[in-house]
Amino acid sequence: MLKRKQKPSSGSSGSMQNTSVQNAPLQADLQENINQIQEALGYCPDIMVRKILINKRQTRAAIVFTDGLIDATAVENSILKPLMLDFPDNSSEEPPPSAAQDLLEFIRESVLTVGELQELTDLKGALDAVLSGNVVILADGYAQGFSVDMAGWEQRGVDEATTETAIRGPKEGFVEDIRINTVLLRRKIKSPALRWETRIIGRVTKTNVAVMYIKGIVNEKILEEVFLRLDSIDIDGIMDSGYIEELIQDETFTPFPTVINSERPDVVAAALLEGRIAILVDGTPFVLMVPALFIQFFQAAEDYYHRSDVTSLIRLVRYLTFFITLLGPSFYIAITTFHQEMLPTPLLISLAAQREGVPFPAFVEAFIMEVAFEILFEAGIRLPRAVGQAVSIVGTLVLGTAAVDAGLVSAAMVIVVSLTAISSFLVPHFELNIAIRMIRFVYMALAATFGLFGIIVGLLALVLHMCSLRSFGVPYMTPLAPFVPSAQKDTFIRVPRWRMYTRPILQAGQNKVRQQPPQKAKPKPPDKQ
Repeated sequence: MLKRKQKPSSGSSGSMQNTSVQNAPLQADLQENINQIQEALGYCPDIMVRKILINKRQTRAAIVFTDGLIDATAVENSILKPLMLDFPDNSSEEPPPSAAQDLLEFIRESVLTVGELQELTDLKGALDAVLSGNVVILADGYAQGFSVDMAGWEQRGVDEATTETAIRGPKEGFVEDIRINTVLLRRKIKSPALRWETRIIGRVTKTNVAVMYIKGIVNEKILEEVFLRLDSIDIDGIMDSGYIEELIQDETFTPFPTVINSERPDVVAAALLEGRIAILVDGTPFVLMVPALFIQFFQAAEDYYHRSDVTSLIRLVRYLTFFITLLGPSFYIAITTFHQEMLPTPLLISLAAQREGVPFPAFVEAFIMEVAFEILFEAGIRLPRAVGQAVSIVGTLVLGTAAVDAGLVSAAMVIVVSLTAISSFLVPHFELNIAIRMIRFVYMALAATFGLFGIIVGLLALVLHMCSLRSFGVPYMTPLAPFVPSAQKDTFIRVPRWRMYTRPILQAGQNKVRQQPPQKAKPKPPDKQ
C-alpha cells in the first residue's frame, strides 16, 4: 500500500524550513533538483517531469511543467523536438560545443526556438515558473536552468463587454488573461510611449498586476504614488481587482468610489490618453483607472462616438436622474408630511384621497417599498439568467399592485419609487449607483424628521464630504471644486471634438495639448470654385 509522504508539522519551525528550502540554489545533480521541486510542491500529480537525453545522448536533462497550464503542442515542437531530435551536434554540419562553450548557453543560442527564455539559479524561481505556466529545463551537471514561457491553458475568448453595453463603438471587452488585455490596449495605442510595469502581489496566489501609462502624458507624481501603494500591499491572495481597489483607495469610510473600473479597452485607452493610470490584474476582466473623478461616473463610452449635441442632451438627462434617484422619495415624504401648502389644491386632495386608509406614515410607506425594490433587484442579479429577469418583472408588478389593493401603500408612492428605481439605471457606472441607493435612505430619514430643512442640511453635508475626498491626491470634485474653466468642455455637456484640444490639467503631466487649437471657429467646407 502506497503511503503519502509526511508533511512538515505546522508551526514556525516547519514554515522556516520550507522557506529555507525554497530559497536554496539549484544543484549540479539533476535528480536532486527534481526531488527538491517535487517535494516543495507536495508530489502533486499535475506536476509533470519528463526526462530526456540530449547532446548525442551524453547529457541527461529534464523538463518540468504543470499539466493543463502549458501548450503541449508548442512544448513538443519548440522544446522536446529541438533537444532530442534536432540537436546541432547530431549533424556534421554543426560542430559540438567546445569545453569552453557552456552547454546551456549553446542550447539558448542555437537550439531552442522560443521567444521568451529566462535563466534560473535557485529553487524559488523554478517553483514560480512551474506554477505560472512556464516550462523549466534542467540539465545534469549544471546548477542553472531555463524557464520558457509556454502558457496555454483554456480561457474565455474576447467577447462583448457585459456591464458596459453601447449602441455604437467597439464591442470587444477585456478577458481574464492579463496578457490578452495588454494586447488589446496595444492595439488601441500603437505608441512607444505606452509603458507597463508588473508587480507580483499575494504571498500565496502570486497574482500578476500590471500598471500601464503613457510616458510624457502621465503625471509622474501620481505614478510614483501608485507604485508606492501597490508595493506596500502585503496580503496572502488577490482574487479580483476589487482587492487592489480597496487596498489602494484614498478614503475607506465613504460611499463614493474613488477608483473607477471598466472592462472596455476603448475606455481604458481613452483614460490613458488623458494621463490616467491603468491597473490590470490577472484573472479578472475589470481594469482599474486612477485618479477617478466624480464626473467620470456620468460619462459613458459612447458619449464620444455620437455627435456632441446628442451626447450633451443625454448627459444632462443623467445628471437630472441622479437627483431624482437621490432625492425623489425624500421630497415626496417632506412635502406630504410637512409642506402640504406647496402643492396645488386639486393635487393635494387627490393625494389625501389615495392615502385614506393607509395605516403607515409616508416614511414607513416609502421605506417598505424601497426595501422591496432592493430585494427584487438583488434577486434579479443572483437568480439564473433564464428566470431572473422574469421574476424581477413579475415580482414588481404583483407586489406593487397587491400592495395598493391591500391598502398598505398609496398609488402615488408606487409611482415615486418606480420612477426612482428606473432613474437609477441611467447612471453608467454601477459603483455610483450603489452609493446613491445607500444615501437615499439617509435623506428619507432626514425628510421624515425635519422636512425640506433636513434635506437641505443633508445636501450641504454631502457636498462638503465630496469636496473633501481625494483620488491619489486629485480633488474628487474636479473640475467643479476647484473650478477649472478649461475643463468644462466635457463636464455637464460635451463640446465638439475640434474644441477639446487640451487634456485634464490635474491628471496629465507636462504634455497637456491633445491637438492643436483650431484656426477657424468651426470646420467649414472649401469655397466653391
